[in-house]
Amino acid sequence: MALDKNAITKNTKQYHIELNVGDIGEYVLLPGDPARSDRVAKYLDDAKLMANHREHRTFTGYYKGIKVSVTSTGMGCPSTAIAAEELIHIGARHLIRIGSSAALRPDIKIGDLLITTAAMKNEGTSKFYVPENFPAVPDFEFTHLLIDVAKEMTSGSDKRVFAGISSTDDAFYGETPEFIKKLQDLKIQNIEMEASALFTIGHLRDVVTACICGASGNLTTGEVIYTTENYKLAEAWDLEIRVVLEAIYRNEQRKKSDVRM
Repeated sequence: MALDKNAITKNTKQYHIELNVGDIGEYVLLPGDPARSDRVAKYLDDAKLMANHREHRTFTGYYKGIKVSVTSTGMGCPSTAIAAEELIHIGARHLIRIGSSAALRPDIKIGDLLITTAAMKNEGTSKFYVPENFPAVPDFEFTHLLIDVAKEMTSGSDKRVFAGISSTDDAFYGETPEFIKKLQDLKIQNIEMEASALFTIGHLRDVVTACICGASGNLTTGEVIYTTENYKLAEAWDLEIRVVLEAIYRNEQRKKSDVRM
């Protein structure tokens, strides 16, 4: 006999995130840092802290009448995969990563928004689920909506929106200059640490996934901030939250329109 973890944990209280059916909305935002769950909660009506266990801090509230949650994932694909699976077990149908990312394109500045159209799997978690050559891609329609809303909300500002292929890496300090050069040669837009596993799980579980990040620095131009507060990145966090929430609202409006037709 071999235990089926998914079968015995579906629709029950989840071991790692400590949430149960009814605790979350179908839409869940996924920051890495638990503190950014509080940041999202400020944009929700009637936000309530539902659980705070390990790296997973969850609030649930409402945006324009839509039930929305936020659960922090911690850093990297393993904890992100656990959070995604457990959220799906209790009813999540849209999982949107919001985060920070290092840019590789030389024209990207700190504070710009980076939307992932596909992710290179430089990590080990997704390879537990699918073959190494299986692609990691987000939901096309919701990603396209994110791009449209982001461009609309940044129009006339000093923030720009970039959409392209990301690299999802396992080792922050393992990214040598030689490794980064290889990614540059492949015209990778940016590097982050969670998207490819999230996209893989979303595909296998029939759940909508997407990823939008604020540019924390640029590994090509050398514009990085590691020892002082990154004010432009903090602005990008707030902006990406507003973009995702508005995209959620418009997605719900679109679904209602489709039903009427």
